[in-house]
Amino acid sequence: MRRSLILLTRNEIEGLRTIFPKIPFKVVDEVLAIDGHSTDGCVEYLQDKGVRVVQQKKLGRGNAMIEAVEQCSGDTIAFLSSDGNEDPGAIPQLIDKLGHCDMAVASRFMEEGRSDDSDDPLLIRRFGNRLFTSLVNLIWNTNVTDATNGLRAIRRSAWNKLGIDSAYHEAEFQMTIRAAKLGMKIVEIPTVEGKRIGGKRYASTWKMAWTFVKHLVREIWIGGRFRSRTLAKESWL
Repeated sequence: MRRSLILLTRNEIEGLRTIFPKIPFKVVDEVLAIDGHSTDGCVEYLQDKGVRVVQQKKLGRGNAMIEAVEQCSGDTIAFLSSDGNEDPGAIPQLIDKLGHCDMAVASRFMEEGRSDDSDDPLLIRRFGNRLFTSLVNLIWNTNVTDATNGLRAIRRSAWNKLGIDSAYHEAEFQMTIRAAKLGMKIVEIPTVEGKRIGGKRYASTWKMAWTFVKHLVREIWIGGRFRSRTLAKESWL
């Protein structure tokens, strides 16, 4: 199967320079960078490295993922942020896991994992992530330890069924919920989250918490009434 890596960038040149040499390019067939109109040299850096860069039409992490998947050609797709939080070394294992599952997630909360709480001394984000993950497990009868982390890989066939439409940082949360709704197999591996290297956190902790609450309620309300991209394409044809 053809394997694509999507690199998400938005004014994170310091992080990009740090993680780029660590990306295991040999395990993927295609690398596509989706850029949120960076002005700090991210685009030029990637182009100098021979990476194809696509500019987002709509800002937001979820929009970036949706637009990038439409632009790449892989049967399996891995996502990697460029801020330094996510470990590129996990990509080969995530892709390998897709041989027997629909989605593979790097978990910060497995026994050997660790989250970066250096800018969150009260551990509010940690508590929130654990709480929302527990609710997903309870409501949709799944068994994941990290429902929200962005470092993950998915089969395109699974992505198409999820009908992801979240525009911002709740997109991965929606992916986990809808995969659970459809009974997809989710496999996790432990990951150690690094410290953010430069760049800016665009979503505040409290804003994210409120956004996650709204999306959790929405997913409960709609149940299975979401339109997969596969069905939408078949309907159009």
